[in-house]
Amino acid sequence: MSCRGGRDHIQILFFILAILLTGLIQTADSSNRDAAILLRVKNSQLHDPLRKLDDWVASAPSAPCSWMGVYCDKKNDSVVSIGLSDFGVSGDFPADFCRISTLRNMDLSSNNLGGSIDSDSISLCSHLLSLNLSSNYFVGRLPEFPVEFLKLTVLDFSYNNFSGEIPASFVNLPKLDFLSLGSNLLNGSIPDFLFNLTELTQLVLSGNPFISSLPENIGSLRKLENLVLSYCNLAGTIPVSIGNLVSLKILDLSANYLQGNIPESIGGLKNVEVIELFGNQLSGELADTFSNLTSLRYFDASANNLTGKIPESLAGLQLESLQLMDNFLEGEIPEVVALNPNLIELRLFNNKLSGSLPEFMGMNSDLVEIDVSTNNLEGPLPRNLCYKKKLTHLVLFGNRISGTIPESYGECSSLTYVRIQGNELSGVVPDGFWGISGLELVELADNKLQGFFPPLISNAAGLGQLLISGNNFSGKFPVEICGLQEVKKMDCSKNQFFGDLPSCMSQLSKLQEFHIQENQFSGEIPKGIGDWTELTQLDLSDNRFSGSIPAEIGSLPVLTHLDLSHNSLSGEIPISLTNLKLNEFNVSYNRLQGKVPLGFDTKFFLSSLIGNPNLCSPDLSPLPPCSRSKHVNFVLVGILSVLALILVVLLWLLIKTKKLISFGKRKKSWKITSFQRIGFNEEEVLAALKDENLIGSGGSGRVYRVKLKSGQTVAAKRLWGTHRIAESEGVFHSEVETLGRIRHANIVRLLFSCMGEDIKVLVYDYMKNGSLGDMLNDEKHGAYLDWPKRFAIALGAAQGLAYLHHDCVPAIVHRDVKPNNILMDEEFKPKVADFGLAKAVRQDELQSDQLMSRVAGSYGYIAPEYAYTMKVTEKSDVYSFGVVLLELITGKRPNDPSFGESKNIVRWVTEIAFKSSKQGSDNAIGTMDKTCFDQLLDPRMNSSTIEYDEVEKILNVALSCTAELPVSRPSMRRVVELIKDHSPASSK
Repeated sequence: MSCRGGRDHIQILFFILAILLTGLIQTADSSNRDAAILLRVKNSQLHDPLRKLDDWVASAPSAPCSWMGVYCDKKNDSVVSIGLSDFGVSGDFPADFCRISTLRNMDLSSNNLGGSIDSDSISLCSHLLSLNLSSNYFVGRLPEFPVEFLKLTVLDFSYNNFSGEIPASFVNLPKLDFLSLGSNLLNGSIPDFLFNLTELTQLVLSGNPFISSLPENIGSLRKLENLVLSYCNLAGTIPVSIGNLVSLKILDLSANYLQGNIPESIGGLKNVEVIELFGNQLSGELADTFSNLTSLRYFDASANNLTGKIPESLAGLQLESLQLMDNFLEGEIPEVVALNPNLIELRLFNNKLSGSLPEFMGMNSDLVEIDVSTNNLEGPLPRNLCYKKKLTHLVLFGNRISGTIPESYGECSSLTYVRIQGNELSGVVPDGFWGISGLELVELADNKLQGFFPPLISNAAGLGQLLISGNNFSGKFPVEICGLQEVKKMDCSKNQFFGDLPSCMSQLSKLQEFHIQENQFSGEIPKGIGDWTELTQLDLSDNRFSGSIPAEIGSLPVLTHLDLSHNSLSGEIPISLTNLKLNEFNVSYNRLQGKVPLGFDTKFFLSSLIGNPNLCSPDLSPLPPCSRSKHVNFVLVGILSVLALILVVLLWLLIKTKKLISFGKRKKSWKITSFQRIGFNEEEVLAALKDENLIGSGGSGRVYRVKLKSGQTVAAKRLWGTHRIAESEGVFHSEVETLGRIRHANIVRLLFSCMGEDIKVLVYDYMKNGSLGDMLNDEKHGAYLDWPKRFAIALGAAQGLAYLHHDCVPAIVHRDVKPNNILMDEEFKPKVADFGLAKAVRQDELQSDQLMSRVAGSYGYIAPEYAYTMKVTEKSDVYSFGVVLLELITGKRPNDPSFGESKNIVRWVTEIAFKSSKQGSDNAIGTMDKTCFDQLLDPRMNSSTIEYDEVEKILNVALSCTAELPVSRPSMRRVVELIKDHSPASSK
């Protein structure tokens, strides 16, 4: 028995070992199979320019579980997750990853993947738990889901370029918990069947051009926690059933076209933390239904048509932010809002609110911003508004607030932005207020304030705007005012200041506007005023200045407004003032003498010269003549000049009047289209289209820098008016059609468009560093562009153009690629811009002999074939881009005079490169010697930053792009590959 029992034990032991060995063999086979799939996808379907997948090697220990981005089950080493987010990989959707049967999670977000996704490909992934393809460049319709995905809980396709409607096959995702399709180009309606996916907790559809209303069955998603449907073109009303979303924490329906009342049922959202309803057309009164929303922290129903009072049940919640501005609300601000211990932001401006500010406002919370401007508020300022020393924004202008500014405001060290103009405040401003170090803007104009600047005003060294006109301030300017080195605008007009201006004020080199009219200043105008090289407006009128007008004023390069009238100035009018391009000029009522300089000696300026008895003019009556002899021809010329000027003025007034009518009466005819989430409206932008904000002018229009109330800066391009109406129409529609439907990191974002009968405006992200052309042609910035920056610019611009040519359907040909149309953001990343000549071209058009209807391109960048074919294709863009590359290398313009007659940059570079190098292939140079580098490289570049092999590579790419025959040029997708490739570039 014992022997037999021993044999039984041995048999059992062998059996167990056999099972273990079989498991190990199966695990090894599974690992080998998974590794083979991963390698096949990497090598055949993905491009890895950042080489983050270099460790995907079959011979690596523990492969594939040790590979970057591959995650395995620790028990059996099976691959369960692939995470390649932000790896920089490109290619089509790598569906073959899903052939790994154990795979559960795949995250390919924030890459450069593109193309369309078909139903066969997506079907391979039906066993996944999560799939994230967000922030790529996928196009076409959303993929169908022909089979049930019984395990899929997370699906994120946001921030791509998917178009069309949401397929009905999405019902085959019954377990879906998270669905995000935001920031695509989806249209049609938001389908009812989405709200039958009852397991959803997160639904994001924002940033799509739907044409839809909110489905009535929206309340069926009882588990939903986040509902984000902003910027979706939603119309109609908010369904009452929305109150059934009892699990909801975030409700965002902002920036749509919703109408009607906010339903009382919203009071049923007992777990909601954020409600965003701003930027709709909601109307009626806010129902007093918010008492049960005890978790609510942010409520924003601004920019609607709401009426009535602010409900106590809303004001009494422990909100961190309450925003109801830009409505028609009336009544008093409920006192209970001041008792809230959580309140950080209160924005109620542009309503009809009355009464006084709550007495205890600021005492119970860390209040950071309060803006109740443009209401009917009255009474005193709350003494403890800055009790917690956190207040940064104090905006109360346009009310009837009275009394004094409390002493405690002088101790509010956190203040940066103060606008309390247009009230009835009186008394002395606390000394401490002037010396708050963080102040950036102070606007106290049009009150009854008094006092003077104390010496500690120099502590406010970062102050950019000081606007205190229309008060009773007095005293001298202390020398400490010269410590305001950042001040750009100073308006102290209509006060009682007196004495000399401190000579050190010439140190305020950033000053752009200086207004001190209607005071009692005396002494001479400081000679150092010529150092104010950024000054655009100077108004010293209605004071007691004496002495002569400094000739240095005539050297101010951007001065357009000069008013020195009603003083005691003497001497002659400096001839240098005629160098200025003035829209406003006035030296009347002084003690000036001598002959009026030629240029001011016209009827147009007569009212600006009168009141100076000793000024004379040969012909300008009623000024006394300087000489009795008059030559007939001179008189005739003078008369004709006056008539010409009068004609110009009349035409200008006619145009101006028409523009005013356009702005004032045709507002209702404007067509506004938003392409991104924005926090401003057209009135705010249009009001800023002034000469002082002008930053550029080109063939299609003028570009303005617009600083918005929100603090955001945008660029607004106003297209040329009626005299170029046909051209501006084409440019406008081209840019809207092109930029409105594409998104790419290297293409400038169009935020919104505004079109009326007489005005067309396009608003973009503001590019702080201007254009590549500005930088290359500026000595200082050209030196700043070292080689690594130029290389990165070349790659980024190439990626933007490649996207237009290869990833847009239909393809887009830019037709005007040049450095001036490549903008630089604050991190010097390039953005392809100005799509006024761009054209969407189908593939059959590119292969046909169709001619472009308009002249396309800029001199120096136009491909040679255009001269005899008048046909522009994607290869024309490639040629232009090649010229840009040559500019990046050499720092020279395409037709620099140094090239000699009949030479452009392409021919000049080609001759130097081939003469000083060993001959390469037909379209490429060989290894360059030092002589070539010395002749070609921009001498402003720091030589220590130059990678000469990269320069040689980019030069080869440029010469390939500028090949004489279009067929010899690479595609833009190939150009991107060549730039990324660290080996010498080839032409194929």
